[in-house]
Amino acid sequence: MPDEGAKAAVSHDGRGQTVLLVEDDESVRLLVREVLAELRYNTLEAGSADEALPILTSDRKIDLLVSDVGLPGMNGRQLAELARQQRPDLPVLFVTGYAENAAMRAGFLGTNMSMITKPFSIDTLAAKIDEMIC
Repeated sequence: MPDEGAKAAVSHDGRGQTVLLVEDDESVRLLVREVLAELRYNTLEAGSADEALPILTSDRKIDLLVSDVGLPGMNGRQLAELARQQRPDLPVLFVTGYAENAAMRAGFLGTNMSMITKPFSIDTLAAKIDEMIC
C-alpha cells in the first residue's frame, strides 16, 4: 500500500483556476499544458506574445500567467508589463532556459513574479504554481 502521507505532501492540484500559458516551443507548450490539465487547472495557450495579448486584454478570468522569457518578438518580461497594465495583480511565472541568477541580478523579476529554469520537473512546476495561486 502506498504511503498516503507522501502522496499528500506532493499533491498540488488546482481548483479549476485559469492559467495562460505562453510558450513558442510547441513541444514544451504541449507538455506544460498536459501537466496543468492533470493538476486540474484550466489552460489558455498562446504561441507568442502577440497571440497572448488579446487574451490578456479580454474579460476572461486569468489567475496566473506562465510565460517563456525568450519569446520571438516581444519577450516574456515585456508581455508581463503589458499584462500588468490591464491586470495589476496578475501573478507571473517565467520559464527560462537561461540562468536564473543572471535574471535575478538584473532586477528582472517584479512584485508577484517568479521564475523556474528549464529543464524542470513536473513536481517543481506544480509546487511553484501552487505557491503562486493557491
